[in-house]
Amino acid sequence: MSTTTRTDSPRKRRSQVRAADLDQLNRRADGTRRPWYSTVIARVVMIVLSLVFLLPLYWMIISSLKSDEELAQFPPTFWPHSWQLGNFVDAVAAMPFLHFFANSTIITLSVVILSVLSNLVVAYGFACLRWPGRDVVFYVVIATLFLPFPVTLIPMFDMWARLGAVNTFVPLILPAMFGSAFYVFLLRQFLLQIPRDMLDAARIDGAREWTILWRLVFPTAKPALTTVAIFAAVASWNDFMGPLIYLQDESVQTLSIGLQSFRSVHAQDVSFNQLMAASFLVILPLLILFFVFQRYFIRGITIGGFK
Repeated sequence: MSTTTRTDSPRKRRSQVRAADLDQLNRRADGTRRPWYSTVIARVVMIVLSLVFLLPLYWMIISSLKSDEELAQFPPTFWPHSWQLGNFVDAVAAMPFLHFFANSTIITLSVVILSVLSNLVVAYGFACLRWPGRDVVFYVVIATLFLPFPVTLIPMFDMWARLGAVNTFVPLILPAMFGSAFYVFLLRQFLLQIPRDMLDAARIDGAREWTILWRLVFPTAKPALTTVAIFAAVASWNDFMGPLIYLQDESVQTLSIGLQSFRSVHAQDVSFNQLMAASFLVILPLLILFFVFQRYFIRGITIGGFK
């Protein structure tokens, strides 16, 4: 009997939390309850918008599974009559896909690791430490968001060219070590919610700032760090301009450049369904990444100040 009580109580608590959350969502800011049809309308609108956003992805997937004859049919079919999985094999064989995939993976993983570490340290300094001019420096960092990319393009390329870093991964990886204004802002908003008393108590006990950062702040900030990691991974994986400028040899190019070359160089030999198959293989890792870490991503966005 006691075992049943222990196993059922967490479920009851979770159901009570869900019921309380739903009740809170169904109430206005003044505490009055919303009419039932407002929730229904909101969910119908969200479902319709979700389907609209998913339509291009769905069309890309079914196009990659169709044959050339079925693609030429009019009106078009909304489901393949026979799945042509060989389109994926032909798309991979038409270009050095695995080599481009390895290059993109190396760059993306390096950028994610450096972005998480560097932005956490900078955000900790802005959120958890007190020093003169902290807010002024933070505003200056945020102001860098307004610098357009073309303004820094030529100076950055000239700097990396003088350093001999063109045709290497360095210009695409090393800037992540110095943080990003948006990621710093996101993490700072999250870290500001950590109780100051807990950090002060650790300092009184003799803990150094690095100890507090890695043993107290880092475990607490995992949702926000996951959000930063996903943002950094998506930006690095989909980056086209950076590899186009710095990676001129085919041996160091990424999937974004390889897909463009695949479309232009092999335009006469590759059919539309193979192009869609290659495009789907490029975005597949991002889809898996988002669905695996979706819960942490949404939590980090919500708690981090983007409610």
